[in-house]
Amino acid sequence: MILNTGGRTDTVQFYTEWLLRRFEEGYVLSRNPLFPNKVTRYELTPDKVDCVVFCSKNYKPILPGLHEITNRFNTYFHYTITAYGKDIEPGVPPIDESMETLARLSGQVGRQRVAWRYDPVLLTKDYTIERHFETFERMAGKLSPYIDRCIFSFVEMYKKLEYNMPELIPLTEDDRERLAQGLGQITEKYGIYIQTCGTNGDFSKYGIHSSGCMTLDILGNANGVAFRNLKHKGARQGCHCIESRDIGAYDTCMNGCKYCYANKNSRKAFENYKLHDPSSPLLLGGLKPDDTVVQGAQKTFRAKERR
Repeated sequence: MILNTGGRTDTVQFYTEWLLRRFEEGYVLSRNPLFPNKVTRYELTPDKVDCVVFCSKNYKPILPGLHEITNRFNTYFHYTITAYGKDIEPGVPPIDESMETLARLSGQVGRQRVAWRYDPVLLTKDYTIERHFETFERMAGKLSPYIDRCIFSFVEMYKKLEYNMPELIPLTEDDRERLAQGLGQITEKYGIYIQTCGTNGDFSKYGIHSSGCMTLDILGNANGVAFRNLKHKGARQGCHCIESRDIGAYDTCMNGCKYCYANKNSRKAFENYKLHDPSSPLLLGGLKPDDTVVQGAQKTFRAKERR
């Protein structure tokens, strides 16, 4: 089983104590977002979890205790650092601080386990194509020694963006081509492997690879683990990732990013945070009398060893 700690919320930044305690106690409970009274239990032991995947915009809170997980589990880290400021990402540290933290993370876990996510790529009157290129190149120059690859995607026009981010300028096909060409040229200059994530379109002519951002090849190569050759179903259209189990919860990330798909609005996240108990096996609150707890399926993806 691949465990995803950051698909629904930034557990690393806001729920560090809870996350470390879950691994210490060896299990976690996850509430089904569609059927709230259905709760799944997962065992957090190396024989049940093939790899722990992290995704965060600020790893600084977890760095002191991260070894408690990396010493026992295969791991891979997605670090999102974009060109945007507090006007779009209110709770995210400044770019230079984030790049410094990424370098520290890379030094601790190894560059082969760290992917820099530059997504979503979006346009406003302030964040133009030229500004993207200028900021991206500055970041690429500093981050290239510390990362396995760069992953980017173009913003998806979720319905909620119409009222959460009215300043958004819809991307045209020409915009996508110009951005892809520019990002491809910059990463080639700095020797960075670049790929898309969940983005339909072929940009291979710009040196951009098309692949899932969480594949068994990526996770296996990063950790020296042989996985079976399995079909990657993905989580949505255009996604080529291997299936994983997420232990987070929607409407709990307090970064307040305007483009976020995982929050209805930022207020809801702050309200839900009041329900968080670091000692609970659930991210929010505890078990209720009418909850049904089931043991989650945790089949391994590892290849069988030859005798």
